[in-house]
Amino acid sequence: EIRKPYDERLAIELEVVNNMGFPGYFLIVMEFIQWSKDNNIPVGPGRGSGAGSLVAYALDITDLDPLEYDLLFERFLNPERVSMPDFDIDFCMDRRDEVIDHVAELYGRDAVSQIITFGTMAAKAVIRDVGRVLGHPYGFVDRISKLIPPTPGMTLSKAFEEEPKLPEVYAQDSEVKDLIDMCRILEGTTRNAGKHAGGVVISPTTITDFAPLYCDDEGNNPVTQFDKNDVEDAGLVKFDFLGLRTLTILQWAIEMADAKLLKAGKEPIDITTIDLEDKASFKLLLASKTTAVFQLESSGMKSLIEKLKPDCFEDIIALVALFRPGPLQSGMVDNFIERKHGREAISYPDETWQHEDLQPVLEPTYGIILYQEQVMQIAQVLAGYSLGGADMLRRAMGKKKPEEMAKQRAGFEEGAIGRGVDGELAMKIFDLVEKFAGYGFNKSHSAAYALVSYQTLWMKTHFPAPFMAAVMSADMDNTEKIVTLVDECSNMEIVLLPPDVNGGQYKFTVNEDDQIVYGIGAVKGVGEGPIEAIIAARIAGGPFTDLFDFCARLDLKKTNKRILEKLIKSGAMDSLGPKHQLGSSKEQGANRAALFETLPEAIKAAEQHAKAESLGQNDLFGLINDEQTDSRQSFKEAKAWAEEVWLDGEKETLGLYLTGHPINRYLSEIKKYSSSRLVGMQPTGRDRQAVAVGLVIGVRVLVNKRGRRWALVTLDDKSARMDIRLFPDDYDRFAELLVNDAILVCSGQVSFDDYSGGNTMTARDIMTITDARENYLSSIDVQVDNSLIADDFIEQFTQVLTPFKEGTCPVRVFYQREEAQAMLELGVQWRVTPADMLLYELKTLLGEERVAMEFK
Repeated sequence: EIRKPYDERLAIELEVVNNMGFPGYFLIVMEFIQWSKDNNIPVGPGRGSGAGSLVAYALDITDLDPLEYDLLFERFLNPERVSMPDFDIDFCMDRRDEVIDHVAELYGRDAVSQIITFGTMAAKAVIRDVGRVLGHPYGFVDRISKLIPPTPGMTLSKAFEEEPKLPEVYAQDSEVKDLIDMCRILEGTTRNAGKHAGGVVISPTTITDFAPLYCDDEGNNPVTQFDKNDVEDAGLVKFDFLGLRTLTILQWAIEMADAKLLKAGKEPIDITTIDLEDKASFKLLLASKTTAVFQLESSGMKSLIEKLKPDCFEDIIALVALFRPGPLQSGMVDNFIERKHGREAISYPDETWQHEDLQPVLEPTYGIILYQEQVMQIAQVLAGYSLGGADMLRRAMGKKKPEEMAKQRAGFEEGAIGRGVDGELAMKIFDLVEKFAGYGFNKSHSAAYALVSYQTLWMKTHFPAPFMAAVMSADMDNTEKIVTLVDECSNMEIVLLPPDVNGGQYKFTVNEDDQIVYGIGAVKGVGEGPIEAIIAARIAGGPFTDLFDFCARLDLKKTNKRILEKLIKSGAMDSLGPKHQLGSSKEQGANRAALFETLPEAIKAAEQHAKAESLGQNDLFGLINDEQTDSRQSFKEAKAWAEEVWLDGEKETLGLYLTGHPINRYLSEIKKYSSSRLVGMQPTGRDRQAVAVGLVIGVRVLVNKRGRRWALVTLDDKSARMDIRLFPDDYDRFAELLVNDAILVCSGQVSFDDYSGGNTMTARDIMTITDARENYLSSIDVQVDNSLIADDFIEQFTQVLTPFKEGTCPVRVFYQREEAQAMLELGVQWRVTPADMLLYELKTLLGEERVAMEFK
């Protein structure tokens, strides 16, 4: 019984495939997919309309049962319209080239080729190219090209409408005008030949019988000179080998999780057999904790999830299809949500115009016409179309050609009346179908990609640390993405350890305690070669004992001083310093300072050691320590780095603050400016104001309808984040203060923002931390006793104060001798600007505890 519909469908599909002459195509695809799976190269469950074929499912080309999800074969291969079949196959990004290479080996390198693409000069590129040829300085060209908005499909004329600064500089500067006038002539012309990311053609004989070839300067990497549209006209069959990064992420995550499972004697993960109704996964989804989940991670998608509350796999398929501009603007998303939650009656498809035969077709989407497959099924059920004919109707509706539509309308009406359906009803439903056909999404593609989304959701739910480590490894070069993912790790309560030359790998990894170890490869400017050398030395000789041992065992030709400095700043060498257990931030500063200052000596010792070894001498002079307790080589005495110094080092090398936060050193004084940390902020109402203090981590400048600029600034104080909105007048006043990494004190009204789901402040006043001190301090107090007053003390004290004098803040000196004490307030001209640097230098001169800020 269960087999019957499958056997019928197979018979129909096989007849079409054989009659159209495509069995070879299916078998070629089957072979390279099977080869990939045998060689542990991840392959996607399918994409595009191919997932609608049961033959493909039976051959293991796709992983979705098309009958279970109502996916149609005719959407893929239409017997009534001869066209080439087109399986787009997703492979793991890293290993796709191996599959292409295998195909070339199997069918002969003279019969297999990749396809050419032609790069054109788009708006940004044309400015850079023309500017370079005209000999303009890099900064000049860079400034103009950065004014072009980064939206895909951007043109110069669109950029002039969207960015008010462009017409401004064009009118003011003749050089800019000449440059842009020339760019307008060249925009859109072909500038270079490239290689199509995934397109491969296989020819029955030598490829040059069908298409000329183009190759690089060395005669390698041949591609067809015809582009992807022309190769098909030349009679060649195109196969798409696409790279999907998510498959790579899933494989890395599964490998890390499996290593742990196997140690515990448990079964490894088989991602193809996971339960599609897993309660824990849907719980995570309903809480919209979908950062890093394929297709479901954008803020817009999260708010759609909150409204829709998806609770089954069919709903995830719908999410992917609904979250597109067409459905969102047409209002059908709102109807879908209302109907799902029972707030709107479900009708098939419309309250006034419906037919019970459409219920089985539209039931999974609550009566909304969401998929192209539903458009085809409606034509089949209501008007007796064959599915091939219904696919032609769907295409016609997409193209909106009036004469073709008139023909289809007549055919639809005739077919419907022939089946006993009222003619008027049939036409009204035809109109509704036509309206939504333009928004319809290919369900086969949606279902296949929803499966990948669900697999990532399942991994995030059950193996959170390996999953996040894999995602971070895949985005290692994208600092902005890493910052978001580091945040997500702290939301998920996963501990993230700094990079470590003794415990880390090139990629992010997971240790025994399910903590993520930062990937050394994410340290900027270090590169793969040096990291491989470090890991090789560690594998060969065990963990490094200290900086001297590290330098001696490394090939210093591969890792120079600059690279080692970056590793120290990132924290990757903390375990090699004089302080192995780092308690306080002060110890951390002292440890990294000692490593940094001692580095030249350690390199020198290592070079001498290498020279001696090459001459066959043993380490006679004890240049290198063998044990951590050895003291033959000692670290230099170095002044501990202030917190901002080592934090800036982390920011420079990792792109973010990892082991501390710049706000930490201000926490005690922030209490004087604001009654609450960001996490405790509450809406104020209209007539009251609150004060928010935090580190600026993002500034977005936007343009309103009148062409004036306003801004959204994101503050972070480690307890939470908050957006600060500045309207045009306030933006003009405070624009130069809005820079990343500044600490700002903002006052204004706080309200709850439905869009972001958090509190937002509309700021009326903004101060830097120095401005705030000038407003709130009554004095800076310093304690001095006679033990400090050496010959040059007064001179040093004066040197520290001079750059900051003629400010508004009084300085009081509390002088202590054995027999008496006195307080001296310095003269008005010695009043200072209470900047961070002044406080730091005073503390360095006198000692941390001898300098205090006195608040009013």
